[in-house]
Amino acid sequence: MKKISILVPTYNEEDNIINVVTKLEEILKSLENYDYEIVFIDNYSKDNTRNIIINLCKENKHVKAIFNAKNFGFSRSIFYGLTQTTGDCTILIYADFQEPPELIPEFIKEWENGYKIVIGKKLKSNENIFMSIIRKFYYKLIKSISDVEQIENFHGFGLYDKDFINILKNLEDSEPYLRGIVAELGYKIKELYYEHKKREKGKSSFNFYRMYDLAMLGITSYSKIVLRFATMFGFLFSVITFIIGFITLIYKLINWNTYPIGIAALMVGVFFIGTVQIFFIGLLGEYILNINLRVMKRPLVVEEKRINFNRTEQNRTEQNRTEQNRTEQNRTEQIVFPRYNYIRNIVYCKPVAKILATGFLF
Repeated sequence: MKKISILVPTYNEEDNIINVVTKLEEILKSLENYDYEIVFIDNYSKDNTRNIIINLCKENKHVKAIFNAKNFGFSRSIFYGLTQTTGDCTILIYADFQEPPELIPEFIKEWENGYKIVIGKKLKSNENIFMSIIRKFYYKLIKSISDVEQIENFHGFGLYDKDFINILKNLEDSEPYLRGIVAELGYKIKELYYEHKKREKGKSSFNFYRMYDLAMLGITSYSKIVLRFATMFGFLFSVITFIIGFITLIYKLINWNTYPIGIAALMVGVFFIGTVQIFFIGLLGEYILNINLRVMKRPLVVEEKRINFNRTEQNRTEQNRTEQNRTEQNRTEQIVFPRYNYIRNIVYCKPVAKILATGFLF
């Protein structure tokens, strides 16, 4: 009997947990000849989410839980959760009911037809106009500059075969970008469309900063064009500035007494050059930050607790951790230590990079 895993990431979702389990169980029990598990990975919720999940796990052995020791971020928590499920396929769905659970049977149907990845794409969204405009701009931007063709209106909601999950387990990426990985690995993808609804209960924790962080992760992970553009633009601007300066010098020498150099023009030039420099320094800071986080090879998530995973699954997890630690130790021994110390010293520069990246706004 094939096993379906449902992964539900949570953060302060106390108002939705019970309804999510009720709805998922209703759908999964209607499917014949399938075993199932519902796995919650909680990213250090501050409300009553964890207590509700613990009670559900006590009442229902199909419900499992992984509790993170701290908030490790949206992308890392989801990626880690995918690597911990035990089914023949894993369906990622969020707890806020903005993605329809009713698509699950369709996902499974297409999976049985041979697709390794079946994703849900937003056909329509009920979010506010401002966020809709920002998203459209981002998708157009990432599509035009990315080295890998990105999938528009895709947020991770979908079904992933265990073969794909096994590839994720072998990826050595401490800052994974799931949307890019799905597009990059070359599996044949089936797309199903849905209407993105408004959140039924609770308040979204996905603020502007977190969206900005996720957007920059996508840009810096899958694009070289932006850096190339910065280099070419900087070179071009330097040439133009040199020519203007040379012409100004010639005019000044020819008309020494009559040719004035205005202080206003000087100030405009200085501020313009400064703005351009701050912008591209911030951009470089984002790339350096991205590289830095990957070089350090931190664990994706540190678990505080897990519930309802049987002994075999626990042993498999411990074995994976041991192998990962051994690999990390071997890699560390191969690093030239002065270089390693330099990288270690700059690892905490994330706030600086963010400030530089947004400095041009001021």
